Amino acid sequence: MTTPADEQYTEASFWEKLKKFGKKAGVKVVYTALLLFYCLRDGNVPPWAKTVIVGALAYFINPVDAIPDVVPVVGFTDDLGALVAALGTVAVYINDDIRHKARTRLAEWFGADALEELAELDQKLVK
Repeated sequence: MTTPADEQYTEASFWEKLKKFGKKAGVKVVYTALLLFYCLRDGNVPPWAKTVIVGALAYFINPVDAIPDVVPVVGFTDDLGALVAALGTVAVYINDDIRHKARTRLAEWFGADALEELAELDQKLVK
């Protein structure tokens, strides 16, 4: 059974959104989206958790949302809220391998210094 989110989310649209708006969205938004993306691809994650992830990623890539992404400073605030809410729901499935993949990709795009901004988010995941 497909949901409206399944129809809006595709891997290609996810990467296109990150390519187009990643720098503007910022390190925390991109890292959270990458964590969810790699969690979605993990074969050990149950279907209900994948549904939560697809919903959040569909909201992230959707060009029409509560606060348009083109609005300076606050444009990705609602996206981050949706991504963090989903991350909190599926955090138990975020393992070291998923974190490593997300951090590696993030460092490729933003540089290794960007990883310092992630300490607070990573601490919440490890609890």
